[in-house]
Amino acid sequence: MGQQETVATSLADTVREGIGAALAQVDADLARRYPGDPGTRQPVHTVYVPGDVFAADTVRSWGGQALAALDEHAPDANTLAAVLGIPDTLAADVHDRVRAKLTREPVEDLRIDFEDGYGPRPDAEEDEAAARAAALVSAAYENGSAAPYMGIRMKCMEAAVRDRGIRTLDIFLTGLMEAGGLPDGLVLTLPKVTYAEQVTAMVRLLEAFEKARGLESGRIGFEIQIETTQSILGADGRATVARMIEAAEGRATSLHYGTFDYSASCGVSAAHQSLDHPVADHAKAVMQVAAAGTGVRLSDGSTNVLPVGPTERVHDAWRLHHGLVRRSLARAYYQGWDMHPGHLPTRYAAVYAFYREGLEQAAARLVAYVAKAGGAVMDEPATAKALSGYLLRGLDCGAVDTAEVARLTGLTRADLDALAGRPAATA
Repeated sequence: MGQQETVATSLADTVREGIGAALAQVDADLARRYPGDPGTRQPVHTVYVPGDVFAADTVRSWGGQALAALDEHAPDANTLAAVLGIPDTLAADVHDRVRAKLTREPVEDLRIDFEDGYGPRPDAEEDEAAARAAALVSAAYENGSAAPYMGIRMKCMEAAVRDRGIRTLDIFLTGLMEAGGLPDGLVLTLPKVTYAEQVTAMVRLLEAFEKARGLESGRIGFEIQIETTQSILGADGRATVARMIEAAEGRATSLHYGTFDYSASCGVSAAHQSLDHPVADHAKAVMQVAAAGTGVRLSDGSTNVLPVGPTERVHDAWRLHHGLVRRSLARAYYQGWDMHPGHLPTRYAAVYAFYREGLEQAAARLVAYVAKAGGAVMDEPATAKALSGYLLRGLDCGAVDTAEVARLTGLTRADLDALAGRPAATA
């Protein structure tokens, strides 16, 4: 009993060693290309505000306008639930959490737009707006009024606007450095990418800035906006978006789908341009597969139907927006764009209902998995990873609380991170 029994084998150790040597490069490539989730918080949305409109009180103003819309058009839980189809059992909790969120943290990610939402301006005007944006962002992080994530969308790398985009980015980043340094929540967006070489150009640009300002190499990342057909399928028939992730050399933080530019580039008429159009689903499916395992996050686009006007029209717009957000969440697109303060109530209502309605079932399945107790569903490590990721996302956005997750599962945040295959949370 004290000795290990010898079992018969036929292969020499050199065979195993040879296979290991042959696959060493593959092992290294897998580790480099597919590092997994970065373990940081992903915002549930990105709010876009034109560069000339952004002000010191933008975040607070959006929250106030969203609360006013909620009070006017859905002043109580039952009304909001009836409009959006939220189950009665969740109505009060969702309504209360939405109100609290709009008061405490109405915007999770804010992008100051110097592209389509800003348009062509005289150089002196855009220079001034970019410098002003840097000063306001720096001050917001200093005084605690900033959204968790903030940054700019520059103009793209196409020849007609390239120099202007580079200058605006330089002014903005330089302004932040002069005001005390780059904030941890800095996010940059590169729009209308058509070729991987444009992503490489962005990398070289950021490298040059880091070197000029004495920053650590790789400090500045950026989002790639997917809004052209060439960003999904290249002229050679290959999936361009995967090549763009590679071209970013580890700096790509997320892929953002651009609803209306992409739909238009596919010839979809204006009346049918939407997040749920088949061309949108195709593009987003390609993005999803290309980004899987790379640590690059995904964001859906927006709706251009604004919840304004009489209550009946607002309710129609809310139902549309709520349904689109729910649809995105079910398809593992956990972030989207919001273009108007009136979209915030339905963004958070959809997100909170999504995480709260599945909370107890997810917790029970995770407990059974950890205890190896079995149950009605036989879960594997990959499913446990998804279950813990679901709970972590709910915690990050305020849909669920640490105490109730601990009560339901007996697990800590660190336990959930480990099950989700994420490093310990850093943001």
